[in-house]
Amino acid sequence: MDYKATLIDILKEVPELKDIDLEPIIEIPSDETRGDFAMPCFVLAKTMHNAPQKIAEDLQDKLDIAPTFEKVVAVGPYLNFFIAKNVLVKNLVKKVEDEGDEFGKSNMGEGKSVVIDYSSPNIAKPFHIGHIRSTLIGNAIYRISKRLGFDVTGVNHLGDYGTQFGMLITAYKKWGDKEAIEKNPIDEFLKLYVKINKEIEEDPEKRELAHEWFRKLENNDKEAKEIWQWMRDLSIKEFKKVYERLDIKFESYNGEAFYQDKIPSVIEELHKKNLLVEDDGCEIVDLKPYGLTPLIITKSNGTSTYATRDIATAEYRKETYDFYKNIYVVATEQNLHFKQLFKTLELMGYEWAKDCVHVGFGMVSIEDGSLSTRKGKVLYLVDVLNKAVEKTLKIIEERNPELQNKEEVASKVGIGAIKFQELYNQRIKDYVFDWDKTLSFEGETGPYVQYTYARANSVIEKSGITPSFEDIKVELINEDELKLFKEINKLPRTLVDAFEKFEPYLISRQLMQVVKEFNRYYYNNPFISEDKNLTKHRIAIAELVKTVIKSQLSLLGIKTVERM
Repeated sequence: MDYKATLIDILKEVPELKDIDLEPIIEIPSDETRGDFAMPCFVLAKTMHNAPQKIAEDLQDKLDIAPTFEKVVAVGPYLNFFIAKNVLVKNLVKKVEDEGDEFGKSNMGEGKSVVIDYSSPNIAKPFHIGHIRSTLIGNAIYRISKRLGFDVTGVNHLGDYGTQFGMLITAYKKWGDKEAIEKNPIDEFLKLYVKINKEIEEDPEKRELAHEWFRKLENNDKEAKEIWQWMRDLSIKEFKKVYERLDIKFESYNGEAFYQDKIPSVIEELHKKNLLVEDDGCEIVDLKPYGLTPLIITKSNGTSTYATRDIATAEYRKETYDFYKNIYVVATEQNLHFKQLFKTLELMGYEWAKDCVHVGFGMVSIEDGSLSTRKGKVLYLVDVLNKAVEKTLKIIEERNPELQNKEEVASKVGIGAIKFQELYNQRIKDYVFDWDKTLSFEGETGPYVQYTYARANSVIEKSGITPSFEDIKVELINEDELKLFKEINKLPRTLVDAFEKFEPYLISRQLMQVVKEFNRYYYNNPFISEDKNLTKHRIAIAELVKTVIKSQLSLLGIKTVERM
């Protein structure tokens, strides 16, 4: 039940409130003792011609709140509403039972297509810790969108085109060892990339050879194309090993190169729409009237830019998927580029430009500084995952050496820890990767949430009872359980907010509130007692919490473990 919508319907029965937009007025009090919803009456003073406190008192007497709400209390200029316990418990238990691991699902996205462009590493370069943010934030938005009923297409828009390939082909032709590369592709490509960069820094004129090879690639030169395709295939094979560890799949691996044959028509279209001007040998879209720097479409040497390919990409996605939203999960460093891109699409007359969204995020760094592929300073993502699993296995062996399937548990908990840390803070914030904090079994971490799930499972197993949601009885609900249910009840609305704001951390934060409430409930209330009905009731609540935790962790791409 959408209690806020129900409350608005109740309030609309009052003639004076019928034409007022109440949605933005009603709020959730930070202090739970003040109710589940509150309506400040300040904004009603003008239309109802009275003091806010008097309006609250008058409305309290007029409202027919049963059966959804058990009481409404006027406190100064506020009206505070309390959901009826029996309604909350019965509705929530039924919802969890019906939806199970898909708890929070809805049909709000039915018939609507969402394209999510995320991860997008560069071919022939390391898949490093710097890629973790786009990969995990994008995948969480993908999973959230699916849960809400959208038709979702995950696109890995690979960096598989551009001058860097001219540099790599040059380096391969000069120093490459095909056999060594095929044994260890990414390391060997990185060595070549670093070596050619160093040479060009020492002698900038050598950059022209790299430009020449890229021009050959653009012109479909047979040798250039074959080397490029070989590099691409090897790279994707290596990337997929990491994606498999992360339980991530994409519907499309169409990268920049896929759109190359669409570039001429984009340039022609821009000319026809009188949007191109020449500037110092380049062709640009002049965006100064809109407070933006020009968008370069072709360089002075005649080659295209990734901005040109991005226009072609957006057009292709609209034609192919007819998207409701076209989402780019890319670092905030690219804010200007996406403003330029979206404004150019708008100037081209595309009404759907407003449906293109840049979901930016801050940077991640390692403790000894930032990352630079060009200089070879890289922390490979696969090494991060391996280390997380190794460290978690060591903790498990210290705490529970008799645990079965230790390696499998360590993998789920270790990789889950990496994901949870990434998705626990607002995406816009920078952060420094911290091993100790990430893998801690205490505090607001992934292992703490997974341990809570295992704790609920342990309680059920020790009881020997097969849980049934029918055993949850409203008359047995105490205050600790009611607080727990209220936190769980916030999750479906949080799921919608997370989609609308493209903020997965809203889910992890609300889930943490549920976990904290359950652990407090666990410490305050014995699950097994002489009262069989009470025991069954509490065991069923443990099962309900298990279901809820699993359903929300799956939105973050995290798997649960039955024992830890």
